[in-house]
This record gives sequence, structure tokens and C-alpha cells, in this order.
Amino acid sequence: MNILFPTAIVVMGFSGLVAQILLLRELLIVFSGNELCIGIILANSLILEAFGCYYLGRRAEASENKLEPFTLLTILFSLSLCIAILVIRIMKRMMGISIGESIGFLPMFYSSFLVLMPVSILHGALFTYCCQIYSLFLGQGGASPTGKVYVYETIGTIIGGIICAYLLIPKFNSFQAASWLALLNLVTCLALLAPYRKIGCYRQTVLAVLGILVLFTGYFIFSGQVQKLHDNSIKTQWKNQNVVHYQNSQYGNICITENQGQYIFFLDGVPNLTTPVPDIPVVEEFVNIPLLAHPNPTTILILSGGAGGIINEAFKHPSIKSIEYAELDPLILDLIRTFPTPLTEAELNDSRVQVKQTDGRLLLRETVAAYDVIFVGINEPSNLQANRFFTKEFFSLVKERLKENGICVIGLPGSLDYLNEELVDLNSCIFNTLERVFSHIRVIPGDGTNLFLASDSPEILMIDREQVAGRLIHRKIRTERGVPWHIEQKLHPGWQAWFSHFLEGGTDEINSDFRPLGIFYSISHWNTLFAPSLRGVFRQFERTDLKTIVLLVVISLLLYFLLLTKKKRLFQQAISFSIITTGFAGMIFDLMIIFTFQALYGYVFSWIGILVASFMAGAASGASVATLAMARMKNCFRLFSTIELAIICFSFGFPVVFFALYTGLDTAGFVLFRMIILFISFLSGFLTGAQFPLANELYLRNS
Repeated sequence: MNILFPTAIVVMGFSGLVAQILLLRELLIVFSGNELCIGIILANSLILEAFGCYYLGRRAEASENKLEPFTLLTILFSLSLCIAILVIRIMKRMMGISIGESIGFLPMFYSSFLVLMPVSILHGALFTYCCQIYSLFLGQGGASPTGKVYVYETIGTIIGGIICAYLLIPKFNSFQAASWLALLNLVTCLALLAPYRKIGCYRQTVLAVLGILVLFTGYFIFSGQVQKLHDNSIKTQWKNQNVVHYQNSQYGNICITENQGQYIFFLDGVPNLTTPVPDIPVVEEFVNIPLLAHPNPTTILILSGGAGGIINEAFKHPSIKSIEYAELDPLILDLIRTFPTPLTEAELNDSRVQVKQTDGRLLLRETVAAYDVIFVGINEPSNLQANRFFTKEFFSLVKERLKENGICVIGLPGSLDYLNEELVDLNSCIFNTLERVFSHIRVIPGDGTNLFLASDSPEILMIDREQVAGRLIHRKIRTERGVPWHIEQKLHPGWQAWFSHFLEGGTDEINSDFRPLGIFYSISHWNTLFAPSLRGVFRQFERTDLKTIVLLVVISLLLYFLLLTKKKRLFQQAISFSIITTGFAGMIFDLMIIFTFQALYGYVFSWIGILVASFMAGAASGASVATLAMARMKNCFRLFSTIELAIICFSFGFPVVFFALYTGLDTAGFVLFRMIILFISFLSGFLTGAQFPLANELYLRNS
């Protein structure tokens, strides 16, 4: 038991993180996820774990035989994880939501809450049972067992984060990972109960059931039934679609459907590429209007989304000599080649095309080349990864890489009928940001997409119907919709005045890497489409003064503690409240590190596990140091207060450090910067983890 049960606790921590990451990934695919989704999912998970730890776990104190309930909870946890994955994949079908359609805030909240409920509650209860069993069998009491269980669980979490990032995500689908996890848990419980197999028929029955479940799970994995379950669930999830490929990469999920030779590539549940027949009107407008606005474009850079029409359309202009095409996820390019069409083969095999498997911002930092036109093939700043291509810092990079008369091209959601307040703010915010960098901005309003042209050359402001029509004829370009009357409609001065009138009522704010208002306005617009009843809530968020809220909270807390006149009760309440605030701070630190990483690097899909593992490694170290320190001191309140003060100082220093590092960041410093992020994550976990056993000891001493 001295070795077996600590191992079981490590497995419990490992299982909890793996389950959380698997469910988070699956839910993000269904929700077409952004950072709001991540926050909702993690908040629901933590609330439910706390509920299970407190309410369901309290039964551990009254239970005489604690190993059997622990085993039962472990079995139910493993089973509920597999069921949760299946439910997530059929969730949209159950809710009557079409493929590619987004889910509103309230359905997102309650659906994730219900799906996570059994998994999170059961895992929370397992922690309490572990504390009771550790105290019972290893002869420990008081705070020490709780602190040690916390350390062992955190070690498992660290291992889970690393294995998720480097093994489970790239090599296994979610059902395979969940099945192997179930087998690991069952074998662990079997080993835990085996030494007590001669004690009672009940325990022998439990062991027999465990043995059968181990054999069944092993057969389920090695016979290929898990893969069949995965394939059938994908078919159900993508109803009425012929799914020809489904795969996770370190950057996201890619699903490819086929219908009569027409392929659609979905990235995290959102259509991204259609071939061999793309959305011709959209492609022609996005490519031809900017290229016709330039007197003689020769070199082009396309950041994301170039394959599937854009490259082909650009080569209709005879002056184009070379195109660089950057795509962050190499799996997208590999799958485009795996499922070739005449369009994509012609684009990617053209000798004038240089394909770069790298992040667009990193390419702009590293390259010394200059371009006539830079296309940003991302629709809107819907998440932090996309927002990186709509910030002041990004536009400054673009400006440095443009030739004289060079043009930066982006698209944003728009309408020729009416722009609601959220859409006006989104377009205004990006327009203001472009104005901070470029001398001249030209907006071509569209029904679906507003085209933004930014340049230091005033020529983009002077382009008109006659000039564009003349260049169409001179360059001998044939298009489906690029006829003079259509271009005249797009370039008509009346539309410019109409759009400018709407922007006058928009925000004066700009979008930046560390103040990503673009994503806020994008989410607000998304909310008006899919959860209009919460529109007022989002508008109130924008108007809310954070300083006022903090002041009101501080005053309320002071009044609350002043009412607790009894010193002993006051001390207990203060300790309890400090744990709440420490947990809140730890959650904020963890999320901010994840979001900062994504804002700078653009991919967090695989790094979530590493960042969480780093945080939990710090938490385990902090809890271990605090537990050892408690054994050597009579009064640990001074250490508790010191760490509480350190958390406050860390909260103030956290943003300062990131700002200081970012201003001096260059290409050569990327590896160093990642190491610093991991260290900061470790340090935040250390401070958070150290408080838990200390607070537990202080609370018990004064109970």
C-alpha cells in the first residue's frame, strides 16, 4: 500500500487532466471555439469538480470500506468519459443545429455543463476519497495527508500534460485515448485491491468484476472496436456528409467531406477551403479588386487560405512573377495534396509559388523580402489566434514588408443593408488600427465581406470604375463577376459615404496584441447572431469600469469581515476566503498564460497540456515545500501571510514582465521567450500550490 496507493493518486491526477483536455478539444470543435468557450468550459469543469469534492466526497468520511467506493467511482469516471465524448459528437444533432452553424452562449453553457457533470463530479469526489484512504492506511492525520495527496495528484497532472502534448494528441483519437485511460484506471484499481482479495466475499466480487472489465476493455481496444466507435460517431456528428478524413493536429481539428468530387475542408468545425469549385464571387472580389488597384503587382504574399482559388485567381494577372503562401498547419497542406483536385494541384505545383509551412507573423519577422500586395486570408478576429493578424503590431510588420505603393488586404464581416452596433464597432476598431499604421485606407463595402485596402500610397483612394475597367481589359482578365457594371457598383462613391456614416458612430478604440478588442467585438457580433437575448450583457461589459468593480468588492469585503466580531470565527472566515481568492488568482494566472501564448504564437491546441503541466509542476513543488515547512514550525501563519503577499506582488508584476519581454522580442528570442513563459507558469503554480496545505493546517487548528 505504501507504493500502490500513491501510484493510484498519480493515476487519478493523470486521468483528470487527460479527461479535461480531451473534452475541451471535442467541445471546441463543436462550439467552433474561441477563448470565451475555453473560459466557459474550464469554469464549468472546476465548479463541478468542487461540487463533487465537497458533497459527494463527504460520503468518504461515513464509509467504513473506502477502497470499494473508490474503485466504483473510478469505474464510473472512466465510463462517463467515453459516454461524454460520444454525447459531444452527437450534440449538434440532438440540438437541431446544422453542420458549420455556431452555438449561442446559453446553449454552450448548459450543454457543456451537462456533458462535463458526471466526469467532473466523479473526479472531484475521487480526491476526497484519496485523502481519507491515505490518512487511514498510511497512518497520517490532519493537514499532512491532504497536502501529500495534492502533491501526488499534481505529479499525475504534470505527466498527463506532457503525454497529452507529445503522444495522445498526435497519435490517438479521443476514443482511443479514453479507452487506454480506462484500462490504466482499471488495472490500477485491480492492483490496489489484490492484496486484500482474501478479506470477504464482497471484495472478491469486486475484484472479479474488475478483472472482467479489464479483459473487456483490452478486447475493445485491440479488436478494433474503439476505431469503429470513433468512425460511427464521426458519421453521426457529420450527418448527411461523406467524411473522407478526420484528424487532429497540434494546431486544431481538420475534417474533410466530399460530395461528387467537391471537397470541403473544415477547421475546428468551420468551413475553410472548398475545391475544385470555390466560392467564385468571394474569391474574385477578394483577389482582383486589390490587384487591380495596384499599377503593376509582381510579388504577392498570402497569409493563410491561399490554396483553393486565391492563388489561381491571382495568376490571372500577367504581371505576377511570384507568390509566397504561408500556412501555419502543415497537415492542411499535406491533406490538400492527399485529396488533390485540378485546382489545388495547379496552384501548389506552380514553380512561381513558394509554400511556407510557418506562422504568417513569424514569416514577416524573418523575411527580408518585400511585396507589392499582402493578403490576409483570415475572415475576422474571432479568436486570439486569428486576432494576431488584425492588430497594430501585425500591421506594423506588414508595412515594413511592403514595397512602394504596396497594399495590405484584409476582410471583415459586412452587409450592404444594415450594420448593427456590434458590426460597426468591429469594423471601426480595425479601421482605427489600420489608420494608426498606414497613411491611407480604402474600404470596399460588400454584402458579406467588407474589403479593407491599406497603403501609404494615395493611389488606392483614387481608383475608380474607369481605371479598374481599363486594367481589366489591358491585363486580359476574364472573371465570372468582374464586369465593369459590378465593379462600378462596388466602387460607387455612395457606398463609401454610406459606410463612413456608419463608422462615425463606432468605437474609437484600436486592436493590439495585449488589448485584443477585435476579438471582443467579434464575439459580441457573434453573440447578437446566436444569443440576441444576451446582447445587453455584452454591451454592459464594454461600458463597465473595472476599477469601480474592484473598489466595490474591496468595500463589501471589509464590511463583511467587520461584522464577524468573534476573533476565532473571523480568522476561519479569512482563511477560507484567502483560499477562494488564491484559487481565483491561480485560475486567472493559468488562463492569462495560455491566452498570452496564443496571442503571441497563434497555436495553443497542443501547448495547453504543456502549459497546464508547467503550472501544476509549480503547484506540486509549492505544496511539497509548504508541507515540509509545516513539520518544522509551530505557527505557519507567518509563512502563509508571506506567500499571500507574494501572490499580490506577482499579480502586479505579471503583466509588466510580459510587456517588457514583448517589446524586446525578436526572432532569435522565441525559444527563450517560451522558456520564460513556462517559468512564469511554474512560479504562479508554486505560489498557488503552497497556500493550499498551509490554509488547510491553519483552518483545522482553529476549528
